[in-house]
Amino acid sequence: MARVSILLCLVILVTLGFVGSLSYAHDTEVTSKDVESSQKETEVVHKSKHEEKGGEKVNDDHKSGSDVDKKDKKKEHDVHKKDDHHEKKEHDVHKKDDEHEKKEHDVHKKGDHHEKKEHKTDKVYFGATVGRVANRIGKAQFKLNGKEYKTTANDGKNTLHGGKKGFGDVVWGVKKHKYDGKKPHIVFTYTSPDGDQGFPGEVNVTVTYKLDKENELSVVMEAKPKDKATPINLAHHSYWNLGGHNAGDILSEEIQILGSSYTPVDSELIPTGEISPVKGTSYDFLQLRPIKDNMKDLKTGYDINYCLDGKADKMRKIVELVDKKSGRKMELSGNQPGLQFYTGGMLKDIKGKNGTTYQAFAGLCLETQGYPNSVNNPKFPSQIVEPGKTYKHTMLFKFSIVS
Repeated sequence: MARVSILLCLVILVTLGFVGSLSYAHDTEVTSKDVESSQKETEVVHKSKHEEKGGEKVNDDHKSGSDVDKKDKKKEHDVHKKDDHHEKKEHDVHKKDDEHEKKEHDVHKKGDHHEKKEHKTDKVYFGATVGRVANRIGKAQFKLNGKEYKTTANDGKNTLHGGKKGFGDVVWGVKKHKYDGKKPHIVFTYTSPDGDQGFPGEVNVTVTYKLDKENELSVVMEAKPKDKATPINLAHHSYWNLGGHNAGDILSEEIQILGSSYTPVDSELIPTGEISPVKGTSYDFLQLRPIKDNMKDLKTGYDINYCLDGKADKMRKIVELVDKKSGRKMELSGNQPGLQFYTGGMLKDIKGKNGTTYQAFAGLCLETQGYPNSVNNPKFPSQIVEPGKTYKHTMLFKFSIVS
């Protein structure tokens, strides 16, 4: 299987994790057969957090180590294109391990534990689909149409990624799936009830993951309020390490972020309301450069929202990420106004795959989103969606090798 193809396989079903994506060792095993049987029972544990079904969302590049031919151990983390039979094999969606080396269409994530309670202990959101409102809401409250709403506080006195039981902590259903042929894909669904974590109105949500022959993974999140206006800001929380999940830190990887300004924050990481230019600051990644070169004054690394260039509701290139050591490159395009760049500085002693323990900077997050705390700042792009209207958030991850 071509290197790039292998990466995508690891990556699919990103409900889940990273390319070289980090993940918990206790993630549940999910194979294509499991999904079929689960669907008959109506649900599949999508644990948006590291359900990783196919590689932490685009994330399981980390399994490429065990998934690749044993005879090719020295090349197991390579991401490359195969000349012969390229089109046919680029569509293979699978994840091999020692027990399933020849089951090319298995999409699974095997771990040590299978209890739902294990996922509730995840405080780092591995591969999670987060919402109803991603990022932070200051003081866990906001006003809408003259009424004050209080949301569950789970980050000090603030709300983070939807509250104590956000979208990354619930069980999602599987609407449909296709694992072979052109553009294999899977669609997850969830209905958030009125009052969920303090938010008004019922909201129906779908998340679709799709692979195509061009070594691309698309993620489309849609949400539609039923009868009340409500804030909606979904995000995908995969951690990325293009060198592989056990390759060490990501500080030597090079990144370009096409955002000319950012939203400064206070000591609790709540935006102050200002929008400041990145030029001349540690946040300037307008040109491709190693992450470590800019963060000398940032002890815990980056956890900041960029105000992206270009029209927010149009797809445009946002990020380029390069790991010269492995020869891998990823480009991210999206249609949101902001991007939360988080370098995993708070990771500490996180138990991962194959006995790996993740420490600070083991992976980075690229969360396309609305601006944090927009519900309390009228100057920021609005996140309010009216009944009958549809929120649509699209991401496109494209993988290649460094030329």
